[in-house]
Amino acid sequence: QAQLVESGGGSVQAGGSLRLSCRAFGSFDCMGWFRRAPGKEREWVTTFHAGEQPTYADSVKGRFTLSQPNTKNTLYLQMNSLQPDDTAMYYCAAGGSVACFSHRHTDFPYWGPGTQVTVSS
Repeated sequence: QAQLVESGGGSVQAGGSLRLSCRAFGSFDCMGWFRRAPGKEREWVTTFHAGEQPTYADSVKGRFTLSQPNTKNTLYLQMNSLQPDDTAMYYCAAGGSVACFSHRHTDFPYWGPGTQVTVSS
């Protein structure tokens, strides 16, 4: 059974950086990150479709970088210039190719338990 495990969350001040990791036990065409802030809907952040460049939500473009090094089962999210609005539970997600086109969380069948990111002003 596929599993995703996140790590790397924490608390930082505005302007700081964090790197999240997602270890996947399984093979997927699409992997990426969502986040959910208190009182808000789950929000697509970024995804990586096998063999293509990552895509990013406008709110994080230029600040966040998704990478998948040689070990294909691990995904990294480098988050720079963090702002209080980035405070949320971050979830690693995986699925088939459709998920990477739709960015709908309902198209991702596999989820990690989440890791908390808190940015203070």
